[in-house]
Amino acid sequence: MSVVYLAINERANKTWAVKEVRKDGVCDFEAVKQGLVVETDMLKKLNHPYLPSIIDVIDTEDSFLIVMDYIEGKSLQSVLKSGAQPYDLVIKWAMQLCDVLGYLHSREPAIIYRDMKPANVMLKPSGDITLIDFGTARTQKVGVMMSADTLCLGTAGFAAPEQFGGQGQSDARTDIF
Repeated sequence: MSVVYLAINERANKTWAVKEVRKDGVCDFEAVKQGLVVETDMLKKLNHPYLPSIIDVIDTEDSFLIVMDYIEGKSLQSVLKSGAQPYDLVIKWAMQLCDVLGYLHSREPAIIYRDMKPANVMLKPSGDITLIDFGTARTQKVGVMMSADTLCLGTAGFAAPEQFGGQGQSDARTDIF
């Protein structure tokens, strides 16, 4: 659906990630574009050390480009493939994830991430984490009594039961699950 490029601003000596979604590369470009607009609008309003920043959004006739922080490092998923990790690192990562989730959940309205899994946690060379991929995140529908506001989404083995539809509204507990 998309291609991500590494871009370098030579004057500022800064690297960026540029995500490109081409109109001719997806079946329903307008639907995909709408989802990306929601994702980028959400991230643009956030400012946290464990979240990437959106630098720019460029909407052209042929494609939709998102310029964002380049996150150097490895995914937690790839690190876990090498085996158990030292408990002090695991505790540090868990505390950072709790910090960023607390930040998201304290927004008005709360932001529910809905895709917590090792592949979406980047471990930077500094040892800190960055939570990536807000494609399924949404703001919580406060005060709305819905028995099932969540469509089937998420990754089997990681997603909370309500993410498979008909099980209730997703909320902060969904991210903790």
